[in-house]
Amino acid sequence: MITTVIFDWAGTTIDFGSVAPVSAFREAFRQYGIEVSEEETRAPMGMLKIDHIRTMLAAPELAARFEAAKGRRPDESDAQAIYASFEPAQMAVLTQHCDLKPGLIDCVKALRAKGIRIGTTTGFTREMMAVVAPEAERFGYKPDLVVTAEDADGRGRPYPYMIFENMRRLGEVDVRRVLKVGDTVSDIEEARASGVWAAAVLEGSSVMGLTRAEWDALSEAGREAARAKARAVFEAAGAQFILRNLDEVPILAGMIA
Repeated sequence: MITTVIFDWAGTTIDFGSVAPVSAFREAFRQYGIEVSEEETRAPMGMLKIDHIRTMLAAPELAARFEAAKGRRPDESDAQAIYASFEPAQMAVLTQHCDLKPGLIDCVKALRAKGIRIGTTTGFTREMMAVVAPEAERFGYKPDLVVTAEDADGRGRPYPYMIFENMRRLGEVDVRRVLKVGDTVSDIEEARASGVWAAAVLEGSSVMGLTRAEWDALSEAGREAARAKARAVFEAAGAQFILRNLDEVPILAGMIA
């Protein structure tokens, strides 16, 4: 049975729609003279932030626009320069986007009642999590563990090492007893690489890409269409389980054997 659940942060347990990173990435690229779309920004979501920028710059369409604007192809110096703008932009808005996603408190309560430990992985840096974790705790969410890429020799998603570090610290001995829950393709890749169970949450995910206000304004037919579109992305990524929302996490954790 499942004895450990490892959650992602933005888009999974906090920040419905993963709004904070998107706005900061787009502003950092804008300051560098390159306009990027929300779709381009969300595609690598969940990776370590500098890796996210590198991945965006390597995308053919964005690289071509960059060359048209700058007269050359992007390189590592560009990634570092954009990241230098991204980090303060991200830090400036973090506290505004630590709201807990619907159902999280009850989800955690139900998991703990089953004796399940709660770990976390994230694309945020340790410095960013020093802001995010206390804010989330102020709203009532405190997992057993926070692991960042700095705790895994800088190797964030899709590498599996943050999951392994959670297992090491929590004393978990079997990947078959671990369920990873996330909201991005990178989360699913991380879980599959480690051998743990991979579950995606649809509502409020970065893949769905809707703010809480946009989601609340949808009709039920509109919501189902949004779920279906996100579901197809997660299925293609290899998610073993696809959940509508956090209410379904304890149910799934009790079913896996």
